[in-house]
Amino acid sequence: MTMIPVSTSTCDLCDLHKGDTSGAFRVLPPVFRSFGGRAAFAGPVTTVKCFEDNTSVKALLESPGHGRVLVVDGAGSLRRALIGGNIAAAAARNGWVGVVVDGCVRDLAELAAADVGLFALAPMPLPTERRQAGLVDGVVQVQGVRVQPGDWLVADADGIVVMAM
Repeated sequence: MTMIPVSTSTCDLCDLHKGDTSGAFRVLPPVFRSFGGRAAFAGPVTTVKCFEDNTSVKALLESPGHGRVLVVDGAGSLRRALIGGNIAAAAARNGWVGVVVDGCVRDLAELAAADVGLFALAPMPLPTERRQAGLVDGVVQVQGVRVQPGDWLVADADGIVVMAM
């Protein structure tokens, strides 16, 4: 796997890949906000698909991250927060470099204090109800963009890019 340094900006990557029509290089829409303690991060992708239930998100982020980025397909729901302060702190302790949530987060002060990158759509104080596990390590759609395990994700103040590795 080719490693992309964290210092490589999303703008530089977009300049390099602007002519790519293969679908291997993808840019997420500019609807995500940064909530975590790290402003920029990069790493290999692990995915989870869930809807208003963070059972699998919590389990994954409480396990060793090994420098990975968790991409959560929360179907863009704005009704429940999929990550809060305790889960973000666990992600930082366990070596996850970042999380991208197609959904909401809560406990903003705690998220900002956690040494992990975290992009999500919006804050929402209402927690999830844990009913069933989500689907882990499958191909997901995040705001209409395909993301799969093993992709490389780079996120910074300018945006989020995903590329096949």
